Amino acid sequence: MNPAPLPPEFFARDAVRVARDLLGRLLISEIGGVRCAVRLVEVEAYTGPGDAASHAAGGRRSPRNETMYGPPGLAYVYFTYGMHWCANVVTGREGWPTAVLLRAGEPVEGIEAMRRRRKIGDDRLLTSGPARLTMALGITRAMDAHRLDAPPLWISAGSPVPPSRRVRATRIGITRAKDRLLRFYERGNPWVSY
Repeated sequence: MNPAPLPPEFFARDAVRVARDLLGRLLISEIGGVRCAVRLVEVEAYTGPGDAASHAAGGRRSPRNETMYGPPGLAYVYFTYGMHWCANVVTGREGWPTAVLLRAGEPVEGIEAMRRRRKIGDDRLLTSGPARLTMALGITRAMDAHRLDAPPLWISAGSPVPPSRRVRATRIGITRAKDRLLRFYERGNPWVSY
């Protein structure tokens, strides 16, 4: 496993390109003194004010989404449905709110800790969905605006998924702009949330 973090420049690109290129990268947490890692297998791009499903649709700005307006490479963590944390990475340029939702990962390190955090024994359900992923890795609002190039939470190079194994599909779990092909996942991977 290559734990060296990706540089901020990796994220300083269009959200769609970053989303596609995140597949196969490693999301690593050292939260609560426990090291856990997943290989990212599903993500969704949110392309800014013109994207009706984005938290920044129409240029909306609030304390909740302020991190989206920050520099690329920050974690944007928010609470949803009154019970779950979701983690994104800020992309593009500072001041323009684009991000990529981290939807699912394949566990590669710290599986016992993930099982304890999730309180389940079915490994297929540990990290196959955005809320499951954050819970398994110990990610909470405390990680909002954290730079993803240093502990306790970072994204490393891993092994990118080749284009022949990448699938582009509609986003899921949203009510607006759900027809846009902005979800990317690794074909055949059992941890994809579907």
